[in-house]
Amino acid sequence: ELWISLEEHQDALELIMSKYRKQMLQLLQGRKHEDAEPVLKVHQANSLEIESQIDRICEMGEVMRKAIQVDDDQFFKVQEKLAQLELENKELRELLSISKESFEVGTEDLPD
Repeated sequence: ELWISLEEHQDALELIMSKYRKQMLQLLQGRKHEDAEPVLKVHQANSLEIESQIDRICEMGEVMRKAIQVDDDQFFKVQEKLAQLELENKELRELLSISKESFEVGTEDLPD
């Protein structure tokens, strides 16, 4: 009878322990889900903030690219104008030189 009573007692303890383990497992899983939820929300908020900052950086990069393009275009226009002015200056100097030569030749031909 003691032997049978001991076996029944062990079976009861095993049943109690299995229910205890099952409840603890469910509790831990529930806590993991609850613990992970605030972290997940913070992570999502940070992700959205980072995403908006990346968008702003991309917009600023596009504005900078446009500014560089405008600056380059302006630089090339100034360079082209400078080349035109240098060519015009050179031609005017040649004309002045020719004019001086013809004036000197004209004054040499005049009798005293």
